[in-house]
Amino acid sequence: QVQLVESGGGLVQAGGSLRLSCVASGRTFSRNGMGWFRQAPGKERDFVAAISWSGSTTPYADSAKGRFTISRDNAKNTMYLQMNSLKPEDTAVYYCAARRIPYESMSPADYAYWGQGTQVTVSS
Repeated sequence: QVQLVESGGGLVQAGGSLRLSCVASGRTFSRNGMGWFRQAPGKERDFVAAISWSGSTTPYADSAKGRFTISRDNAKNTMYLQMNSLKPEDTAVYYCAARRIPYESMSPADYAYWGQGTQVTVSS
């Protein structure tokens, strides 16, 4: 079983920055592709960014390109999402997720493990 815990969310004004972290714990038997997703009130859960186990492949949602950066430190079992130039439209609960295989994916259905989420609120 793999457990994921997000942190770093909070309230920030438009144009500000936040850095989210996701720490994996528990027993795992494979290399994991990972990703970040978000869900705003009344909306479906949307893809934000993903990263392969090696870190070589990092697809981004169009809304995140140029503003967000995904990274990981496998030695620390931690994934990060650096968010700059935040907009009110970025307000959502952000979830980290992990796969059972080392490849990344933009589809929530491909992820086996999920964190509980961390709230990000961007004020005007």
